[in-house]
Amino acid sequence: MISEISTEDVPEIRRILAKYKLDNLNHAVLRSSSSACVAFPTCGLAMAESERMSSDIYLPVLIDKVEKISKENGLRNDSIVVQMTVFPNGCARPYVAEVAFVGKAPVSYSMLLGGGYYGQRLNKIHWETVSDPEIRAILKPMIKRYALERLEGEAGYITQTTSGKEWYDNMGGEGQYREAAAAA
Repeated sequence: MISEISTEDVPEIRRILAKYKLDNLNHAVLRSSSSACVAFPTCGLAMAESERMSSDIYLPVLIDKVEKISKENGLRNDSIVVQMTVFPNGCARPYVAEVAFVGKAPVSYSMLLGGGYYGQRLNKIHWETVSDPEIRAILKPMIKRYALERLEGEAGYITQTTSGKEWYDNMGGEGQYREAAAAA
């Protein structure tokens, strides 16, 4: 965050941001709300990819796909917190993200949903083991349903987890969305 900038310093700040490619405002809000842990080769505990391009399911590629789905459903300017980590330690804070992926093995993740936008509540396991095609098959109808059915100001899709006993409730989704995800 950059704050308390005098008017005469704005051009220099913009130049510095452009130099480091931090000035792109053309991305959907989703991209700026997302993060991943460092993963391979930096982390010796890594079990899957999160950042590098050697896997088809590293976070920037996944965000490209989720942005496309969001735009198709009129959610380009809506912020959805997506976090990806490659080990259950949770370095990228996946357990409080609205949508999270926790690496289990190369190109294999647990998918968690329902955390709070501000990190005020835990999410829950939605799908125990997913790969890239399954993630898109699960998210596409889910994002569409969210766009069509959400209430004004609503920022969630998954029922809140209010006690530890509820953490596994509705694992794998609900109704036709569970069936669609299972068929993927």
